[in-house]
Amino acid sequence: MSNKAIVTEKAPAAVGPYSAAIQAGNCIHVSGQLPIDPSTGAFAGEDIASQTRQSLTNIKNILEAAGASMANVAEVTVLLDDINDFGAMNEVYGEFFSEPYPSRAAFEVAALPKAAKVEIKAVAYL
Repeated sequence: MSNKAIVTEKAPAAVGPYSAAIQAGNCIHVSGQLPIDPSTGAFAGEDIASQTRQSLTNIKNILEAAGASMANVAEVTVLLDDINDFGAMNEVYGEFFSEPYPSRAAFEVAALPKAAKVEIKAVAYL
């Protein structure tokens, strides 16, 4: 089985030696997505809701480039710079998923790249 990089202009390009996503067989591993709007290169906003929405939109666009959708997501990891933002993040998160919901872990971390409030990664299956 070989790995295939998933690339789309509808999500930010990788800024290091990694791929935005890799398809390995029927599994798609989406790298952590910061809330960067690919059309501007800047954060979509300063608040947790707008940043969460952009991170999840980036994941959605990457999955669509691989021929998948948010309905194919089996697992999500959410990294927050402040766990007190969990409720607001969760409200936006609920707009992107329906039952059966993917499994999820959410963590507060000391810091995120570019001082983002959130970074989200996902694993999906075709």
